This record gives sequence, structure tokens and C-alpha cells, in this order.
Amino acid sequence: MTYKRKKYHRGDTHLKKGWRTKRRVKDLDEIDEDLKEENLNGLINQEVDLDKPGAAQYYCIHCARYFINETALDAHFTTKVHKRRLKALEIEPYSIEESLRAAGQGSYIEPRKRKIETVTKNTINAESNIEMAVESKRRKSD
Repeated sequence: MTYKRKKYHRGDTHLKKGWRTKRRVKDLDEIDEDLKEENLNGLINQEVDLDKPGAAQYYCIHCARYFINETALDAHFTTKVHKRRLKALEIEPYSIEESLRAAGQGSYIEPRKRKIETVTKNTINAESNIEMAVESKRRKSD
């Protein structure tokens, strides 16, 4: 059997791995858009889709990944990959205003850090139950 050398040291072949889109995930600004209230409920409570893993019922919003069951999703929440993504999402995404300030139109404002916590169906349901209880108490007092 003949041995064929791979020529990865010539040209831009070593860069092509970064350009491949087979396992491409959402960028941080797209995930930041998903974390907004109007998009969050739609992604957490998706309709059953048998083409996606776990019938699209177990979705990590921060990593934009589907999981096969709740156990796999909970195990994912403890991984380094998920924690790194949460850390990356703490800084506000790059905006047009920031690019204008970098170009010299305005003063520099340091990006603010946010507190990002893992969002699951249980946390969304708990928050909605708390909001409904507060709302009902407010109605009773009026």
C-alpha cells in the first residue's frame, strides 16, 4: 500500500477547517437575540418536531443545541462547553454604536457585563408562576 502525504502546509488549507460549516453553531449576537423575552418562550416550548433530536423538546438556548432527553440536557449544563458559552454571553454583543465610537465618533464606553444564568423550562415556568401570583395579589388588593 502506498502512502500519500497530506499537504497541509501549503496555501490556506490549514485555515479551511475554520471555514467549514458542517458543525456551525449560532454566533453570540444571534444567541443574544434568542435570549430576549419574545423569542425565549418560543424556543423553550417548541412544537414536537420528529426530525430534531429529542423531538425538539430539550433545547439549550445558550449553546443552540438539541438534546435527546432531559438527562442529557442536565448533564450538558455541567460541562465546560456550556460554562464557556455562558461566560462569553456575559459581555454585551458588539453594536453599531460601538463601531461608530471605535471609528472616532463619540467617546469610548466599556462594554457592560451581564449576569447570565442557565434558562430551562422549569425556570421559565417558575418565573411565570411567580408573576401570576404577584398579579393575582395585586388584583385582589385593588
